[in-house]
Amino acid sequence: MSWIESLQRAIDYMEENLLEDMTVDDIAKKANASGFHFQRTFSLLTDLSVGEYLRRRRLTLAAEELCRINGKVIDIALKYGYETPEAFTKAFRRQHGISPREARKLTGKLKSYNRLTIQVKLKGADPMQYKLADLESFEVIGMKQAFSYANGENLAGIPKMWNNANQDGTSDTLISKNNGPVKGILGVCVDNDSEAKQMDYWIAAASDEEASEKLSKLEIPASKWAIFEVHGAMPDAMQNAWKKIFSEWFPSSGYEHAGTPDLEVYTFGDASSSDYYSEIWIPVK
Repeated sequence: MSWIESLQRAIDYMEENLLEDMTVDDIAKKANASGFHFQRTFSLLTDLSVGEYLRRRRLTLAAEELCRINGKVIDIALKYGYETPEAFTKAFRRQHGISPREARKLTGKLKSYNRLTIQVKLKGADPMQYKLADLESFEVIGMKQAFSYANGENLAGIPKMWNNANQDGTSDTLISKNNGPVKGILGVCVDNDSEAKQMDYWIAAASDEEASEKLSKLEIPASKWAIFEVHGAMPDAMQNAWKKIFSEWFPSSGYEHAGTPDLEVYTFGDASSSDYYSEIWIPVK
């Protein structure tokens, strides 16, 4: 099964089970991926967490049902996963801008989020510069923080973590310790605990120095790496490159993500410059 077919199969599973309790891991199994990697791929391609997609789709269907069927609001709320009318009304109003009762009276506009279908358009006019490299395992030293990826906490928390590291001197300390095979400050995503839907994010540097009270060590396993060039100011250039890799390169390359940590490599320079150079390292198989 191809990468794009696997992803669509997972989306179809979500749609067929919208009224059931689903975990990210349940959905990810349909794509032959871990919960962490599926959530990350899904959010890169859609700019939504899995949970937000499910919420939007359920409230879309709930609105359609309110307009069609003369059932009790509490029954529709329970059907679509809300335990109280108050919780349902709050979520409904947040999405649609009107209350369930107003929707029933056909007063006001409704916002519909349609069933998602993945369509990949391969573009050759704007090529991606990358190389493949085999590296033995190496160690990184840095600070780490655990985030939940079930509700998109990582998407908001990681930028704050970088701001703190740049302000409190951690980034400067890591630069001084960078004596390993990868040059630059690294952002490292590690699938930590699938059951708890937790990931570890590291701000680190490749180094053979010892851990300290503030900085921990992590071994990056031997891998075949696809190394992509990224040109442009942060954070937009990095985010755009990730989306391009998953929407264009993976579907046509024949490679799959190997499931081990990938790296964002920030070189030394002005990250706000339009000609800033950075890299994305992805372990592939």
